[in-house]
Amino acid sequence: MLPAEPARPTLAQMIGQMLLVGFRGTALDPTNPVVADLQTANLGGVMLSDYDGLYKTWGLNITDPQQVQSLVRELHSVAATPPLIAIDQEGGQVMRFKPQYGFPTNVGHAELGATNDLAFTREQATVIAKTLAEMGVNLNFAPVVDLNINPDNPVIARYGRSFSAQPAQVLAHALVYILAHHAAGVGCTLKHFPGHGSSTVDSHEDWVDVTATWQWQELEPYRALIDAGVVDAIMTAHIYNANFDSNDPATLSPATINGLLRDQLGYTGVVISDDLQMAAITRYYGPDLAIQQAITAGVDMLLIANNAMYAADTVPRTVAMIEGWVQQGVIPLERIELSYQRIQHMKSSLAGTG
Repeated sequence: MLPAEPARPTLAQMIGQMLLVGFRGTALDPTNPVVADLQTANLGGVMLSDYDGLYKTWGLNITDPQQVQSLVRELHSVAATPPLIAIDQEGGQVMRFKPQYGFPTNVGHAELGATNDLAFTREQATVIAKTLAEMGVNLNFAPVVDLNINPDNPVIARYGRSFSAQPAQVLAHALVYILAHHAAGVGCTLKHFPGHGSSTVDSHEDWVDVTATWQWQELEPYRALIDAGVVDAIMTAHIYNANFDSNDPATLSPATINGLLRDQLGYTGVVISDDLQMAAITRYYGPDLAIQQAITAGVDMLLIANNAMYAADTVPRTVAMIEGWVQQGVIPLERIELSYQRIQHMKSSLAGTG
């Protein structure tokens, strides 16, 4: 007798996989909304954070290594589908697993680039990757492959997040960083496409226009890493560039994602939005319009940090809203199916690394 075909996922289940959402709590109890999100809404992934943007306090999901391991086990135990457990753990000034919580110290991208010793970069990335693997985290929102074009950049250069202003140097260190993660069974996310390094404004704070400052060389690390076949996911930037799209920032731009990234650079994998609650989006687009445009533009996973602005019903409300758009013909069913397939392929690939 032939084995039974696996049950085809419902539309709502496919949409649930497209969401990657932050939640509150250092441990789970049955009343925590993320439990139902993972059990019944088929939530695709969660993001761990240490800072509570709503109450301006620390310890949102992270207090110490043992607590994190326990929390991640709980998340997996209630999930209908194995979730992505994601985090920003670049090294240096951008680390959610901080030394004061009992985690190892790591240097940032800028210091790695300045040292320019690939063996040292591999060593540092290995420490990060092994720490994530021990905690049960399977996706790092790193490395940053932005070029350090503007030394006064308020969100990249200011925090030492770029390896270099030179594409070849960024590529070399990013590749070593990614391979160290893969050796530990952890995926990586290139960011911030198509390049945030020339900006003069922080997209967390306001609209960012790089039309006059962006350079074509900012695509080179993406092009080379895509060609090398090592890219697990790519995160979009909330930056506006009229050379690509005269209306919308990259996250909401079909010309940038489907055109530039997929058609010109040949990328077929998962695209993750940067947090849709950042001011570059929320000040100029309603949350519903931003989600609709991001999906139309080619985003596969919608990152909603649910931190500075928190809503317990974020996941069920968003799933129902997107399901309604599909039923109304606003978003084609095939568009949802394609993202679902990409996400499942990425999850299967991550399960096979290490």
